[in-house]
Amino acid sequence: MKYLLSLVFVSLFVTSKTDKTTTTMTSEDLAKNIHWIQQAGFKIEAGSQKIYIDPVGINANDNASIVLITHAHGDHFSPADIAKIANENTTIYMPASCNYDGKYKAKTIVKIGNKYIINDSLTIEVVPAYNVVKTKFHQHNDNFVGYIITYNGIKIYHTGDTERIPEMKNITANIILVPLGQTYTMNNVEEAANAVKDVKAEIAIPMHFGLYEGKTSDTIAFKQYLEGAAKVIILEKGK
Repeated sequence: MKYLLSLVFVSLFVTSKTDKTTTTMTSEDLAKNIHWIQQAGFKIEAGSQKIYIDPVGINANDNASIVLITHAHGDHFSPADIAKIANENTTIYMPASCNYDGKYKAKTIVKIGNKYIINDSLTIEVVPAYNVVKTKFHQHNDNFVGYIITYNGIKIYHTGDTERIPEMKNITANIILVPLGQTYTMNNVEEAANAVKDVKAEIAIPMHFGLYEGKTSDTIAFKQYLEGAAKVIILEKGK
């Protein structure tokens, strides 16, 4: 209930750009513009906007429009990697716990419940991310976050580092980027699949596996759990 009430008090970040498309976009169309870097790191192309989430392991310089950081852990928040993609026009969103003092300081400190209007077609909402069982890794009061990116009416939910939390039942998304790791995030693969079902996602893209936790083979079980409920897309890292 506290989370729902916080959505009433939203802070707005508005740019003068618009990015309307004249053709109807589907969830599968937008999923083709989602590229997995590693861990929870992604690049999303939303029209003219290049959105990076938790960029770590960047192997080529780029010009990001937006950088979103979910929390301060080193496999998610890397100032050195941000420096490879940020410029004077990049806006960086991160929780207060991230101690960022990079060259480009156009940063916005996010709080759970904030909503940012980027242009007529693109908004970003901030939602909670935490552990219910393994609380020593991501505590509720750490105020770590996930993000819901809405582009042309299609919602992409990046869960951040989280277990299956009660707030997910109040979130709906077309595409979910969800961790498969079972050491620091989800407790098992079935829990990750149930999180997908909670938000009624059409497409599930697994993340946060194969590096520090979780195995690539877990994606097979993940697909099986979601058969008939959601399409699972396994992305290749570094793309």
